[in-house]
This record gives sequence, C-alpha cells and structure tokens, in this order.
Amino acid sequence: MSQAAAPSDPAAAFTAPGGWRHGLGYGLLGLPLAFVALPLYVLLPNHYAREFAAPLAALGGVLLAARAVDAVLDPLIGRWCDRLAARSQRRLLLAAALAAVLLALGLWALLFPPAAVRAQGATALLAWAGVGMALTCTAFSVVSVAHQAWGARLGGNEAQRGRVVAWREALSLVGVLLASVLPTVAGLGATVAAFALLLALGWWAWARSLAPLNPGIAMPHAGRSPLRQGAFLRLLVVFVVNGTASAVPATLVLFFVQDRLQAPAAWEPLFLLTYFLSAALAIPLWLRLVPRLGLARTWLVGMLLAVLGFVWAATLGAGDTLPFLLVCAITGIAVGTDLTLPGALLAGLIGQLGERGHREGAYFGWWNFATKFNLALAAGLALPLLGWFGYQPGARDAQALQTLSAAYCLLPCALKLIAAAALHGLVIRGPQPAALRTASL
Repeated sequence: MSQAAAPSDPAAAFTAPGGWRHGLGYGLLGLPLAFVALPLYVLLPNHYAREFAAPLAALGGVLLAARAVDAVLDPLIGRWCDRLAARSQRRLLLAAALAAVLLALGLWALLFPPAAVRAQGATALLAWAGVGMALTCTAFSVVSVAHQAWGARLGGNEAQRGRVVAWREALSLVGVLLASVLPTVAGLGATVAAFALLLALGWWAWARSLAPLNPGIAMPHAGRSPLRQGAFLRLLVVFVVNGTASAVPATLVLFFVQDRLQAPAAWEPLFLLTYFLSAALAIPLWLRLVPRLGLARTWLVGMLLAVLGFVWAATLGAGDTLPFLLVCAITGIAVGTDLTLPGALLAGLIGQLGERGHREGAYFGWWNFATKFNLALAAGLALPLLGWFGYQPGARDAQALQTLSAAYCLLPCALKLIAAAALHGLVIRGPQPAALRTASL
C-alpha cells in the first residue's frame, strides 16, 4: 500500500501489489464466523430432532423465538459498535474478543446439553436450546457486525469494495467447507475445538490489520435512521425475500437428503462440500460478469439460476444421489451472487448517502437483523408446516415426502421469483442513488 493512499483510501491496499496480505488479515475472521453458522443454523435442528427426539413443531417455535430475540438486538448492537469504534478501536476489539469467547462456549453448550437437562424431558431441553441459541447468536452478532462495519469503513471504488467483500466471503466459504466435513470426519467435539482455535486466529489477524488500514474513525453523527432511507429500504426488501428463499432449503436440506433421497450418511458431507465449493469457485466468475451486467443484474441472473436448480431438485426421488450432486453444484454457483453482490451494493450505498466513517454499524445492524429474520422465518415456518402436513423425520410415505419436496424445492422457487421481481422493480428500475445501478468491478 502506498504511503499516499493509506490515509485517504485504505481499501486501495486490497488492489495494490501484495494486497492479499491485507485481504487475508481482514477476511480471515469471516472463516470461523461462517464455520459456526453451519452448526447453528443447519445442523442444530436436525441434531435435536434426531438425537434428542425434540418435536419438530415445538423445536421450530423455540428456534423462531430465539432467533427473533437475537435479530431484534442487531440494530442496537450496530449502534453500540459505532460508538465503541469512535471512542477507541481497542474497545471495539475487546468487545469482539469477549463476545468470541461467549460464542465458543455457547456453541459447545448447545450441541452438548447437560445430562441433567436432557433427563428432565423435552420442555427443559427446548428451554435450554432457546436460551442458549439467543445468547450464542447475540455473541455472534457482536463479532460479525463489528467486522462487517469495519470493512465498509475502508471505502474505495467499486473494484476495491468488491474485493473487500470477496475476501471476507471467500474465506467464509472456506469456513463453511470445513464445517460441512469436520463434524462427520472428526465429530462434534473436535469441530467445536477447531472453531474456537480459528476464531482466536481470525480475531488476532483482524486486530493486526486495523492499525495500518484505518488509523482513525470519525465520530458517529446523528443522521437519519437507515430505515428512513428509501434506497436502503428497497435494497433491504430484496435482501430479505431472497435470503428467506435461501434459508428454507438450508434448514431442510438434511431432512431432504435423508428421507426424500434416502442417501447414505456418507453422502451428506459430499453434498454440502459440493454446494459450498461451487459457491467459492463461482465468486471470481461472477465478479468478471459484473462489468457487463452491473451488480444488480448479475445478482438477478444468480437468482434465476437458483430457481432452475430447485425445479430440478423437485423431480428427484430415492436413490438420485448423483443428480442431486449436480443440483448442489448449480445452486452453489447461484449462491455465489448472494454472498458477494448485496454486500457490495450496501457498501456503495452507505458512501452515496454520506454515512461512511460514521454509521456503518447502524446499517449492518439492520442488515444482519434481516439475515437473522430470514433464518427465523425458515425455522419457524418450514419446520412446523412440515409437522402439520404429516412429515416427521424418517417418514417414507408418499404424502409426507411430497410435503418435504414442496417445502425444500418449490417454496424457495416461489420466493426467489418474488425476490427477482423486487430486484428488477425496486433496485434496477427503481429510483436509486447511482451506486446501485452502475457497477464496474
């Protein structure tokens, strides 16, 4: 990074020669944060249903309530992170470190509830899961909001902003790949231990990257609430609908694999590995397409590709393991747009609204609220609906499996199409700052 570029344009370090060091230093924390998301949001419902016989409808309601509490706190966490960063980066780092410790301990407690709790029956177990989920996800929010907001503070042109997000999300996908394989290969205990180690390493790398890239942060000013910014609201609507479309199959994928496909357990990590590896490999390809189509239109292509993948999945049945691998690859390629382009759009919008260096935490607090809201809807709606329509884990009757296929395949298709229409009407054609319509990486 050149001496001249550092004070005024910290993000230039990501595109300068040797910029990979800055990218790795900032993005490495994304690896354990994504690593923990898979056990929390994908494995946990299946783990409690199969290992502890937790009823699906009640489990879905508990997870919905816990995630709703967590989501409501995110905007407050964002404002708090802005204030901490304005006073001292050390305070922000210390808060993130304490939250990281709580996050690691909470994950262990969730996956391994004490025998005394399990012995008291389903009510006690579900209460443990709900409280533990709320505390663990709140700790996760403190670390992730602080990390994302700092990345947006780097500024830079669209090429640089895209690379900032790409470093974080590419390393996040590495974390997801590890999390998709490690529980099966090494067990849940080793998975939690590996997560704690990676979290400490990611925090250390982030702390080292702060000083050279961001020597000072302006005090937050009292601007309009993000929810009173029309351009942000329009982008947020698209993000919420599209995110719910992705969260539903993430919640149900193991049920689909085990009961609809009746695939051997050894195939489960391979499906997840194919999905996330395809997403990681697709990110550079999507970034190359952006100069021709723009950020928003490239995201639209990804949504439509996902619809094609889930339509194909709806035709699959018992034994169709190889075709489902291809479905995982197609939908994984599509999700590469979800991981990189919305964040780049938001970072550009914050700059266009004159909020950079002041209130990134407030925007990412609401952004993360939307992410948690998506996950809460997925668990709180999909799991009870499956139970009400006759599906239970291990079901083999035709009606139950049709219900599972509709929830896993067709519901995401409908939501993706709604999101695509909203993206076209509200973002591509709607009244926006120029940053949302013109995007050259």
